[in-house]
Amino acid sequence: MRFSHAARTVAEQHPRHESREKIHVVGHADSPLSLPLFAQSLAATGLVVDSRVQRNASLSRLYECALKHETGSVISSSGALIARSGKKTGRSPRDKRIVEETSSVDDVWWGPVNKKLSEESFAINYQTAIDYLNTRTGVFVFDGFAGWDPKYRIKIRVVCARAYHALFMNNMLIRPTKEELENFGEPDFTIINAGQFPANRFTKGVTSPTSVSISFERKQMVILGTEYAGEMKKGVFTVMHYLMPKAGVLSLHSSCNEGPGGDVSLFFGLSGTGKTTLSADPQRMLIGDDEHVWTESGVFNIEGGCYAKTIDLSAEKEPEIFNAIRFGSVLENVVYEETTRIVDYTDKSVTENTRCAYPIEFIPNAKVPCIGDKPQNIVLLTCDAFGVLPPVAKLTPAQAMYHFISGYTAKIAGTEEGVTEPEATFSACFGQPFLVWHPVKYAQMLAQKMQQDKVNVWLVNTGWSGGAYGNGERIKLKYSRAIIDAIHSGELNKAEYINYGVFNLQIPTAVSNVPKKILDPSMAWEGSEEEFSSTISKLANLFHANFNEYADQATPEIIAAGPQVC
Repeated sequence: MRFSHAARTVAEQHPRHESREKIHVVGHADSPLSLPLFAQSLAATGLVVDSRVQRNASLSRLYECALKHETGSVISSSGALIARSGKKTGRSPRDKRIVEETSSVDDVWWGPVNKKLSEESFAINYQTAIDYLNTRTGVFVFDGFAGWDPKYRIKIRVVCARAYHALFMNNMLIRPTKEELENFGEPDFTIINAGQFPANRFTKGVTSPTSVSISFERKQMVILGTEYAGEMKKGVFTVMHYLMPKAGVLSLHSSCNEGPGGDVSLFFGLSGTGKTTLSADPQRMLIGDDEHVWTESGVFNIEGGCYAKTIDLSAEKEPEIFNAIRFGSVLENVVYEETTRIVDYTDKSVTENTRCAYPIEFIPNAKVPCIGDKPQNIVLLTCDAFGVLPPVAKLTPAQAMYHFISGYTAKIAGTEEGVTEPEATFSACFGQPFLVWHPVKYAQMLAQKMQQDKVNVWLVNTGWSGGAYGNGERIKLKYSRAIIDAIHSGELNKAEYINYGVFNLQIPTAVSNVPKKILDPSMAWEGSEEEFSSTISKLANLFHANFNEYADQATPEIIAAGPQVC
């Protein structure tokens, strides 16, 4: 009864395209064997399979469909497709739900990140999405892979009604060869994206017109009420963040690069810490910029592309990203000059979260296939606006777990209304919105990997020195780069270290091309000793208050590795 009502509602608002012709697989020869199998597989979802459906369409075809049918779509002066994501220009974490199912209920870290949705409510959302897609005159399917390591990769199917979404996932997933597509078979996970159509707020567990829900048992994700493409990207990561630890390997929200000698480094950091900038080293190969898995044999990228912020982008500051914006890339919510179609990357009138999605091979120094050896160094990046964390510290395994679970950085005064002084921000495992298991599980797996592979872990602060924001100065990028260079060269493995007070960190006494004074925040502080003591105690207490949420599952060694508060 409820499903048929949903179907009637959608049909009344969106008249159905009635043709029932052979499915069209654009860009690939129609294999007599694979085509019926694909059509049969797709029909099992409830989707009407006819000539509306385009599977793995070519870039040109997707451009044509977007320009013809999607308001706001144009081609930029550099050849990228400019698309609009509608009212939503960012993710909607408050509307994310995980289905409460017998097979996974004891695995999931339930709470503010993972809110429960009943199986019945998910079924209603699913049927609403399918009913909507069945009214569309065009439906796009993209079959691709998540994970470059064949042993662990999973097959992802995306079903959507916007060419922009299909092109986006063509860039973000690993693109199959013609042979791989013909032998794709059943997907391991399916995303049903009907983001143009709202969710029913009267459905139990749904609190707004937007709903992003995942069922691990049904191996499906349903998107309603948001056209922001990043929901699909992070949905895939959420799935991998559940499946990979279940398979005994560690999924990570990090960037990754490789040196000339094959040495691999992982970089963790929240927005504004310099993760993208510091991992984009012209002397090192880029394995990936955001999502990875650490296995028994090494590290692999989950994605086939990059999703870069473009606000204030310039060829001078980030030439690799700037030059990756060309035919085949997708620019989201940017503003452009009407006549020339030249993008103004400084314009924030639509959103500050302007972005570009492009295949990783658009980056000149990308390593493809995106697989590397076991990491030798892990860098935990923070932007401390209180001015009391050192530019670099070497962490013990327990400290590494503590700071990994904490995921600290700071908001800067003046960046948001009402923020008059630095505010601490914590995101567990440097990616709390995407966690499925309890943060301690990821931290314990990290510690095991570190011990097995003898990895060095470093805390690198790219924030303030000499005082808090407003009094001190931001640590110069050239100094942060020099610190990363010293990590990679092995210099910091041989350095002399001293203990740093309240946080009980080991800090080097010297780093090449970095002023000695800034290495110890207590020496660099320009204010009084009382001000310094008060500020560092304040931050230490904030760490403690945040960690209380995880203390029930943390070991005494991890808890003791935090700052010492009197």
